[in-house]
Amino acid sequence: MSLKKVHKSALTEKAGISQPEISSATAIGNIQQRRKIQPTVAELVNGISIGNITALSRAITLVESTNPNHLAKANEVINACLPNAGKSVRIGITGVPGVGKSTFIEAFGKHLTSLGKKVAVLAVDPSSTISHGSILGDKTRMEELVKDENAYIRPSASGETLGGVARKTRESITLCEAAGFDTIIIETVGVGQSETAVHSMVDFFLLLKISGAGDELQGIKRGIMEMADAIVINKADGDNIKKAQFAKMEFKRALHLFPAKSSGWIPKTSTCSSITQEGIATVWEIIEKFLTLTKENKSFREKRQEQNQYWMLETINEQIKLNFYNNPEIQKSLNTIKKAVQNNETSPFAAAQYMLDKYFK
Repeated sequence: MSLKKVHKSALTEKAGISQPEISSATAIGNIQQRRKIQPTVAELVNGISIGNITALSRAITLVESTNPNHLAKANEVINACLPNAGKSVRIGITGVPGVGKSTFIEAFGKHLTSLGKKVAVLAVDPSSTISHGSILGDKTRMEELVKDENAYIRPSASGETLGGVARKTRESITLCEAAGFDTIIIETVGVGQSETAVHSMVDFFLLLKISGAGDELQGIKRGIMEMADAIVINKADGDNIKKAQFAKMEFKRALHLFPAKSSGWIPKTSTCSSITQEGIATVWEIIEKFLTLTKENKSFREKRQEQNQYWMLETINEQIKLNFYNNPEIQKSLNTIKKAVQNNETSPFAAAQYMLDKYFK
């Protein structure tokens, strides 16, 4: 009796694990649906009060929104957060592109968190006037600080606001303070006109410079020099150390030519290296001396009060502008009047007056 050998294929299909009823696509859809559900004012405020970063980020997104429907909700959130705000140190940092602001802020921020501080960085990225796009790359440039559990980095597109200052940075400060951040750093775009707005929302204004760039003095606008509470020469390492020391002395002499500050503070000059960390601690020591002096002579509080009034008026101006352009009648007529101005059928001033009369009628 002959036996036939039975060959079993290795490709025989075996029963696999049964698939769940809900597909991965459905799960992703559910997550996206949950994200679309807007949290209530109470949920946002409660989240911020316990330091929930997601709640803080969503609240900042809300106040940055140009949608008129979001305005009332954003104001409710801000007003609810005000009692827990105002307890931070607000530091503005400016400097021309290439001076190393992001690298400095990362080194400075890491130093502050090592001291037990909670640091929030509000970095304003320039938006393109053509595409209106923004890189928002500060989180990638500050890769060490972004991983620090005691730090929060919020890049915001500057939009069309003059000088590149994000329209709602002032409100974002309030939200960050309410979330428990005791040190707020605001980085300007560094294009020359944003400094005035940032100076009006911070306690200490730091001008960051580099040596050997050919602009030790002649390239500095008088107004920025007058606003600075300290000038720090960055990249003071390697072959640049002597140049940085020379630049420091040049700026120190120049600062004596400016009128004394009403606070009684005499602006300081210093050098640092964001790479070697040399001089980073000194910058914080300068700020601490400034805080001690201005809090003792009450100028710290007076400045904050003046800033609150300034931003009230700025907010009124901003809201009038927003309401004007969102008015249906204005939107209907604006393109027509624009063409009339382009074709020299009417002057820009007469056209503007026509539109304002139409709005206030």
